[in-house]
Amino acid sequence: MPPTALERTNGGLPGLGATYRLYPNVHLGEGCEIGDFVIIGVPPKGKLPGELPTIIGPGAVIRSHTVVYAGNVIGANFQAGHGALLRESNTIGDNVSIGSHSVVEHHVEIEDRARIHSQAFVPEYSTLKQGCWVGPRAVFVNTPHPLCPQVPRCIKGPTLMPGAKVGANATLLPGVTIGEHALVGAGAVVTKDVPPGAVVVGNPAQVIKHIRDLVCPVDGENPYAHLLGAVSED
Repeated sequence: MPPTALERTNGGLPGLGATYRLYPNVHLGEGCEIGDFVIIGVPPKGKLPGELPTIIGPGAVIRSHTVVYAGNVIGANFQAGHGALLRESNTIGDNVSIGSHSVVEHHVEIEDRARIHSQAFVPEYSTLKQGCWVGPRAVFVNTPHPLCPQVPRCIKGPTLMPGAKVGANATLLPGVTIGEHALVGAGAVVTKDVPPGAVVVGNPAQVIKHIRDLVCPVDGENPYAHLLGAVSED
């Protein structure tokens, strides 16, 4: 098959949809489940089909209408919802989940056990460390001055440290760091770094408490008690 040709499955294998498509140089691990109308290995602008290898580890479940560009390296047990979009050249660890209709732009680093819920937006040059959590419709931003001629010199997405959690509809501005196990409340607008273990809410987001002060309304216990020994009390 010529390298510019598009490969199409015939749906004859267990766990594989009848109409998904693979570009050349796509490598799927054992036991992957690929839904209908999924496209994997789309070449970015300026690259030929198959020029960038695309690697997806074993046990992935990629649901219908998801698009994965070329150059992604994805670990084991990856989960994608319906209609997710992953642009090129991302590094994604094991046991990562990306929800339906979420967008992950290019050159993003996502470590093991990170979870991104539905309709979230993660721009290029963002970093999501181990076990972090991004709520539905959260929006990350990476450009301090859109259309500025110097954008390529200062573009930088947010960084979520291990275990950081970002609530639904929150907005994170360029370059902010959300500290280890910190919690960003729903709808917050984060304009500066958040300390480890802090709980922030509002616009602009302000620290209102530490996660040691949180109480579950169901059982009256601290939901993060198991983490407190590893998080700063400042």
